[in-house]
Amino acid sequence: MVNKVIFQGRLTKDPELRKTQSDVSMLLFTVAWSEKYKEVESKCFLFCKAWRQTAESISKFFSKGQEIIIEGHMVTEEWTEGESKLLCIVDRWHFCGSKANRAPEPEEKAGEWLELPEADTEELPFS
Repeated sequence: MVNKVIFQGRLTKDPELRKTQSDVSMLLFTVAWSEKYKEVESKCFLFCKAWRQTAESISKFFSKGQEIIIEGHMVTEEWTEGESKLLCIVDRWHFCGSKANRAPEPEEKAGEWLELPEADTEELPFS
């Protein structure tokens, strides 16, 4: 069965990175979007969960109101006894929207190249 979603929306609040008991990064956040047809506007809010590096990077680069594109898959999780929620487990994310509304990307450090030793090309079967 195929379980894949891709959507674009805005974060409803600043993401808060958390750590599990085993020190794994986890991020719960909500993405909202709306569609308008004639005079009727429909709004949708979707809970999202990201893990490890994905969680850390979303927390670092995004804040409330910023646009994001999410790729993931849907799951149902039980949150409290008898209450379950549909949410998206984030597999990948992408920047979107105007660059002025984004968090600054980390600067590359100029001149910090790793020096590699010269390769011995005589042992290579091709060149």
